[in-house]
Amino acid sequence: MKTIDAPTTGHRVVSEAEWVEARKALMEKEKAHMRVSDELARQRRELPWVKVEENYVFDTPAGKRTLADLFEGRSQLIVYHFMLAPGWEHGCPSCSYLCDHLDGMLPHLAARDVSFTAISRAPLNEIGAFKQRMGWKFPWASSSGNTFNYDYHVSFTPEEMASSGTYNFSTGPVPLSDLPGLSVFFKDDTGQVFHTLSTYARGLEVMVGTYHMLDLVPKGRDEDGLAFSMAWVRHHDRYGLDYKVDPKAGYQAPKTVSGGCCCSSKG
Repeated sequence: MKTIDAPTTGHRVVSEAEWVEARKALMEKEKAHMRVSDELARQRRELPWVKVEENYVFDTPAGKRTLADLFEGRSQLIVYHFMLAPGWEHGCPSCSYLCDHLDGMLPHLAARDVSFTAISRAPLNEIGAFKQRMGWKFPWASSSGNTFNYDYHVSFTPEEMASSGTYNFSTGPVPLSDLPGLSVFFKDDTGQVFHTLSTYARGLEVMVGTYHMLDLVPKGRDEDGLAFSMAWVRHHDRYGLDYKVDPKAGYQAPKTVSGGCCCSSKG
């Protein structure tokens, strides 16, 4: 069977029968990948736990709540460490991209004994204003009165930023006062809370259904030519007629409302 190229892309074009054979061969690799992924998930669930000794208290729309309260009567809690520090003009666009996928998950997670909350260092009024702008419904608490973000290595003191901090289980320079992450906790029948998992950086892609959909289409994520892979991402209310992507752009850090860069945010 003669093979030709698609006129506009140069991609190989074949008969239906040849395509089916190629697809079946790839599907065997996909199945092997899924089996490896299933095994990694099993090993992840078997990681040892750490008892949470600190009595963290958060500001929420319902008042002061402890970490144990955030479970909302369930035994498992997922926390997304959202990059929104005190005084920032808006939440991180990349974190916002992730959290656009959350609201539809909440009833399904609850049915499996899992609660979810985002947590940020910004005060509750700043969280509430940005949450309202984005139209989100998921719970979101402020850790402005405790050390939770620092203890779980997603926020950094001025001293750490001037030298080095620990992020994604490595120590080195940290570019911003706040970085993204996800942590999981378990509460037993006595009310004791345990830290079972934290993940950062590309470990957060599990949250992003859009990426998984893009992986299915011919152009994929289409990020190879970008200096910063997520330079194309905007807040979902900022994809306008003037939308364009600068391939040379790096991460655009949110500014503080006073005009400074979030890299200098303290507290």
